[in-house]
Amino acid sequence: MKIIKGSVTAPEGFLASGVKSGIKKKGLDLGLIYSSVPAHAAGVFTKNTVKAAPVILSAGNLKNGWAQAIIANSGNANCLNGKNGMKWAGRMAEAVSAKTWIDTKDVLIASTGIIGKPLPIEKIEAAVPALVKGLSKAGELTAAKAIMTTDLVPKRIAVAVKIGGKTVKIGGISKGSGMICPNMATLLCFITTDADIDVKALRGSLKDAVEDSLNMVTVDGDMSTNDTVFILANGLAANTRIKSGSKDHKIFCAALKYVMVYLAKEIAKDGEGASKFIEVQVKGAKSKLDAKKMAMEIANSNLVKTAIAGEDPNTGRIASSAGASGVKFNGSKLDVYLNGIKIVSGGNADFALRPKAQKSLKKKEVTITVDLNSGKHLATAWTCDLTEGYIKINARYN
Repeated sequence: MKIIKGSVTAPEGFLASGVKSGIKKKGLDLGLIYSSVPAHAAGVFTKNTVKAAPVILSAGNLKNGWAQAIIANSGNANCLNGKNGMKWAGRMAEAVSAKTWIDTKDVLIASTGIIGKPLPIEKIEAAVPALVKGLSKAGELTAAKAIMTTDLVPKRIAVAVKIGGKTVKIGGISKGSGMICPNMATLLCFITTDADIDVKALRGSLKDAVEDSLNMVTVDGDMSTNDTVFILANGLAANTRIKSGSKDHKIFCAALKYVMVYLAKEIAKDGEGASKFIEVQVKGAKSKLDAKKMAMEIANSNLVKTAIAGEDPNTGRIASSAGASGVKFNGSKLDVYLNGIKIVSGGNADFALRPKAQKSLKKKEVTITVDLNSGKHLATAWTCDLTEGYIKINARYN
């Protein structure tokens, strides 16, 4: 497997574009991804009980396992808009359908931005002709920028991998910076691939990849109403069709997971007001569930996050979060590492190592490792520190 250029337009048959429609005061705010042929499609959505209209509409459109285009806007979530919200989401699909000659049910919708604000659908409809006209291989960057809200940088990647003697490409873009919580986040993530893959295998691949990537990233512990992940697989790589459980399926899953873990890390690095990227590793757990539960408990701890922001090697906050996770373990076996420095050994903190650990926290990337020494399972979560910048950004978000 190797990293290649192009993100969502790297796979054969995919084009993209992004335009300024006027939803936001400045910058691109409307993006489109288009496959030249119908594609197998799958999606994963927020688990929030309050779901935005695009989430509801797209979940319905995905039931037949096919799609050909994704249209997404930033600056407005189209959530808490009642029946109007559903009508507006439908009109977004219709606008794309009219200019691309594909069925409205083959258009997937996503929105991100302010919740409870009427969607300026007329602006979107007026911009769709230019959006479709601008479709190109180079348009992947504008599409990535068009879905950004408080993000500072676009998030994009593409890889190529050999499957069945053919080169299969997988590309992705994502956005996310705040309201980032387990079970995804204020997060949009769009994946494309030219792999020929059975829709059942595609759905399983996406679900598994999300569990170990986007569902293991957190910035502030708040769950959004709009979280959406789509994957389109158009089969133009002409490989032998991938079936669930096959050797080729395992190769595809590994490549997809690599793409999505990369995007998850980029989201954590770009957390609102963040100055440091934090990776939390929990190993030696009795089960994978225990490891994931503890990793997310530590990653979500405001006390841990503020300690890292202040470059304070506070072992008590890490150990306390581990203990508060609900995971049963023997505290006398607990080891804790900060950037590879063993600051707790067998439940005993080594205060003499504090200066060395504190110096290591000046780095922009910090690794917290907790070893329970009780089993063989492990999990990794990604987050960022919590600074005054986060408060300033969210206090004025409107």
